[in-house]
Amino acid sequence: QVQLVESGGGLVQAGGSLRLSCAASGSTIDRYNMGWFRQAPGKEREFVSAIRWSDSLATYADSVKGRFTISRDNAKNTVNLQMNSLKPEDTAVYYCAATARSGIYPRNADVYDYWGQGTQVTVSS
Repeated sequence: QVQLVESGGGLVQAGGSLRLSCAASGSTIDRYNMGWFRQAPGKEREFVSAIRWSDSLATYADSVKGRFTISRDNAKNTVNLQMNSLKPEDTAVYYCAATARSGIYPRNADVYDYWGQGTQVTVSS
């Protein structure tokens, strides 16, 4: 079992930055594929970014590409999401997710077995 706890959310003005962290416990995540998803009010949960355990290959949604950077620190058992040039449309609850499965399509939320409780990100215009 893996427990995930997100932190780093908050209120920021458009153009600002935030750094989200996802701390894992219960197991080391060095062999887990990790992802970030978000859900805005009235909308479905959507993929943001993912990072593969084997080679740290990162994947991004088109809407965040060039602005967000995912990284992992296996020594600290954390995954981070650096968010720059934030826009009001980035406002959402951001969730961290993990799976030990291989050969997955990382944009699919159904492949992830463990989820955090989420952290709110609000970007004001």
